[in-house]
Amino acid sequence: MKTIISLALFLFFATASFSQTKETSIKKFYLEIAGGGSSQNGSVAEFAVQAIFKNNWTASFSYHNIDMNPKNLPADYKQGYTLFILIPIPDVLPSNNMNVFSFSGGKFFSAGRKTWFTTEAGLSIVNGQTYSFTRQPVTNNGLYFSSNYAAKEERKTTIGGMLKADFNWAILRFLGLGAGVFANFNSIQSPVGFQVKLMVGKLNLKRK
Repeated sequence: MKTIISLALFLFFATASFSQTKETSIKKFYLEIAGGGSSQNGSVAEFAVQAIFKNNWTASFSYHNIDMNPKNLPADYKQGYTLFILIPIPDVLPSNNMNVFSFSGGKFFSAGRKTWFTTEAGLSIVNGQTYSFTRQPVTNNGLYFSSNYAAKEERKTTIGGMLKADFNWAILRFLGLGAGVFANFNSIQSPVGFQVKLMVGKLNLKRK
């Protein structure tokens, strides 16, 4: 995670420095930190940098960490558990912790002096888990009760496609809030999600 944050900050400051020498080409540039939810009872964290150019085209690099139920989790899956003073403590539910690195581009649409929309599409490198589940009898030794399924995990990396749409609001020239939706399509698991975000950078409000 520290490497991801360092890379995002490097891209942020590098492009910010570039934008200062290319005032005519970049009108907004900012770092995004976001969180939200996804399909399969998932949670989402995102770090991203986005540039908006004078011709209203956009370019972004984003990293999503998505933790969600496996897409093939059996409907009748029951977690194993341990009895502690007659209180059942469940095992951790199998989860797909997916890392998605995306480069995307799209369009900027002004909605007012302080607000705008962006829509983007791009390619992703996706690292995540696949599971195979095999039904098994529940066993116990009086303290531990096993699950009714054995789970076999395999980690994979693949290429995917990213779609994003966001609404953004600049509170100050350097600080803003936003909300958006995304969908990633890949052969491991294809999440659809929403998120709210904090933006820090060059938001370049129009003057009245």
